[in-house]
Amino acid sequence: MYARVPRRAPQNEGAMPAENDAPVAGNLDDDDYPAYTMGRAADVLGTTPAFLRAVGEAGLITPLRSEGGHRRYSRHQLRIAARARELVDQGTPVEAACRIISLENQLEDALRLNREMRRKLEEHGADT
Repeated sequence: MYARVPRRAPQNEGAMPAENDAPVAGNLDDDDYPAYTMGRAADVLGTTPAFLRAVGEAGLITPLRSEGGHRRYSRHQLRIAARARELVDQGTPVEAACRIISLENQLEDALRLNREMRRKLEEHGADT
């Protein structure tokens, strides 16, 4: 199995956070901070920038953009792209891999919600 990688919407869709928003050192532990350029992200994943573009075009991840318009990726996004790469390496087309990951995340969310609802029902049943 894989570690679940929930998809979180970027705070400023498509735009890098302003440099004065938070000190750089404060961003080092932030999984959503877009610290990786496209080239560096591709190197880390052992893939190509074209793969990252394809994953983005399929809607699985949305890289933020620097003021110059360059794509920037967070660690969170790299984990999602790494999962897609695993599936592609197994022979799954990129678009299908992205859909599979989306469905895996939806299933995990539904199972979590089901567990929460069962717990609440059990608590409610114990109160009556």
